[in-house]
Amino acid sequence: MLGGVFGTIQRWQYRGGRPRWSARITNRLGAITFAAGIGPNRAATLELRGHKSGRTISFPVVVADYQGERYLVAMLGQKTNWVRTLRAGDGRAVLQRGQREDVSLVEDLSDKRAAILRRYLELAPGARPFFPVDRRSPLGDFESIVEGLPAVAV
Repeated sequence: MLGGVFGTIQRWQYRGGRPRWSARITNRLGAITFAAGIGPNRAATLELRGHKSGRTISFPVVVADYQGERYLVAMLGQKTNWVRTLRAGDGRAVLQRGQREDVSLVEDLSDKRAAILRRYLELAPGARPFFPVDRRSPLGDFESIVEGLPAVAV
């Protein structure tokens, strides 16, 4: 029951694929908390320089591991601000969880994307309301959604 209500609230917070005021507040608090090293082990804060404003933007992310590599997934899809910022820039970013780590982000276009998405969904319960498949779905179901959900190697 709680998961259903929580999912409904999350979908409302991101109606239209953009964060509403409540999601912006929640994201800011999450970014501060995760940057300090507090919270789930896979949670971190990603910092990118805005492609239009030039200002540093920071937001919470879940870092998924798959076959020895680390990945970020844009749970809201192709038009997510950080994905557009990444594509418009040079891929430089900072990942922070207690310590700052300069990283280079590269969009993954390999045939591993379905497995990466499934692994991400296992680790990121907050993303589940935004995925059209269940985390326990067969890999083939994830194959059908890879074009809509960017995976980025860290």
